Amino acid sequence: MNYRERTKRNLLGIITIAVVVWTSSCTRTSAPVQMADVIYSGGDIITINESEPIVEALAIKDGIIIAVGIKAEVLKHNGNATKMVDLRGKTLLPGFIDAHGHVFNTGVQALAAELLSRPDGTVNDIAALQQTLRDWADKYPNRMSKTGWIIGFGYDDAQMKEQRHPTRDDLDVVSRTIPVLAIHQSGHLAAINSKGLEIAGITAASENPAGGVYRRREGGSEPDGVLEEMAFFKLVFTVLGTLGIDENKAILKAGLESYARFGFTTAQEGRATIEAIETEAVVANEGGLKIDVVAYADIQGAADAIKLPHHSKTYRQHFRIGGAKLSLDGSPQGKTAWLTKPYRLPPEGQKADYQGYSAVTDDEAVALVDKAFNNGWQILAHCNGDAAADQFIMAIRTATKKHGKADRRPVMIHSQTVRDDQLDAMKELGVIPSFFGMHTYYWGDWHRDSVLGPERAARISPAASALKRGMIFTQHHDAPVALPSSIMILASQVNRTTRSGKVLGPEQRVSVMDALKSITINAAYQYFEEKTKGSLEPGKLADLVILDKNPLKVEQMAIKDIKVVETIKEGKSIYMAP
Repeated sequence: MNYRERTKRNLLGIITIAVVVWTSSCTRTSAPVQMADVIYSGGDIITINESEPIVEALAIKDGIIIAVGIKAEVLKHNGNATKMVDLRGKTLLPGFIDAHGHVFNTGVQALAAELLSRPDGTVNDIAALQQTLRDWADKYPNRMSKTGWIIGFGYDDAQMKEQRHPTRDDLDVVSRTIPVLAIHQSGHLAAINSKGLEIAGITAASENPAGGVYRRREGGSEPDGVLEEMAFFKLVFTVLGTLGIDENKAILKAGLESYARFGFTTAQEGRATIEAIETEAVVANEGGLKIDVVAYADIQGAADAIKLPHHSKTYRQHFRIGGAKLSLDGSPQGKTAWLTKPYRLPPEGQKADYQGYSAVTDDEAVALVDKAFNNGWQILAHCNGDAAADQFIMAIRTATKKHGKADRRPVMIHSQTVRDDQLDAMKELGVIPSFFGMHTYYWGDWHRDSVLGPERAARISPAASALKRGMIFTQHHDAPVALPSSIMILASQVNRTTRSGKVLGPEQRVSVMDALKSITINAAYQYFEEKTKGSLEPGKLADLVILDKNPLKVEQMAIKDIKVVETIKEGKSIYMAP
């Protein structure tokens, strides 16, 4: 090829490249800019995206985020029909994701007599508890008639003036003819009156059920009315099992409204019963779920419910079954959690070496976790005590050895007393800790002085230790154990102050941003939903929450005073503060 031919060929090549580039450029610039349904600006927009943590504006189309960033750029999506929302100095964030709670039972809490102590309620002694139950029965006779019981939820012996549980004698003052059920705030214990004991068939001759205890009168075998763990669960499942679908739908609606009020756009139904799953599926099919609900069926009592079409990583009308829930012990504040060392002060009637107790045997734990692995179910396990954590780690290790490693994302719910060696094992096995940091506020003084002692109590929900190991962790409210308060989740793990104002384990505090991640992007990861939720990025769902103040900018002790102004699910407002 001579010089002239080579030159001609090179020139043609250059022209061809130029035409391609020009054509491509024309295609990009001529493509119509998508017009937004809504554009938010005028306040801080926290994206939870480390590359661009705070932006000026956000645009939404058809429930999906289409633009995030500088206001001038986002306004290119402003069309004739676009609604412009001025945040007026308020703060926009991703909608909060419930890493662990019980949305159906939160509805039970909302409809029952409220027995919470300060600051959430007014029941601080036995007399107030009795009066509240009587007032509820008088005010809501229709609710009482649905079950035939007077039901209250949320008393806490640690906050009562008497520093004890109500007994059958205390509840007999409320009624001797109607059964009375007062549920402990932990959701792991309850007290019933003499009529309730009669209906349940619990007598001096009744043996304790596996994984539960009927507390007895001092010096005898006559039940005193206080039921622990499986002794309580068996009763409450029977009582609520009498309700029909219409009553269950009303309970679920109350739970959903409570979650939305606190900025949650995704809720969990942890340890779901068959009745709860059936109710949620029915309401979903009717288009009645205002937020996403992920159910984890009780692997011992409701495993048959884990099936298609709802067992899926995608939602059908805002509902899906995510996997299974396994409970391995009880409650530290109720002193039924399973520890490797004794309680600081054992509960009444127990010896000094009392360490709580397990819900299942080691063999049962191994078999149940293996069942989840074998069926491809994500497994969540309730582990408050470090002995329960040991059992779950052992079962996960055994199943992993048998089935091989995979991206299963098992979750240790609560992880309250996990040790450093257990965190190391969890990281190795891919177990996500979901901490209950709110305990530092609600029961921190009780844990320090009565349950665990100062040293162990200071390590309750050790989120900072998990961070040092590079672990993804989440935080939760476990409603109805506590109100489903997103703000208290943030404040408690940032400040770790108790009800008395003392700091419990300052070395376990985390930053505000890490706290926000625990109920947004980290929680989305826990659900295998990090590609669609948890941060404000183009292509993700427009699940949003508006706060009256920016938690990154207020004084840290003032975080607890922040209010949820509005909750938005896929671009639609589902809650607006009065």
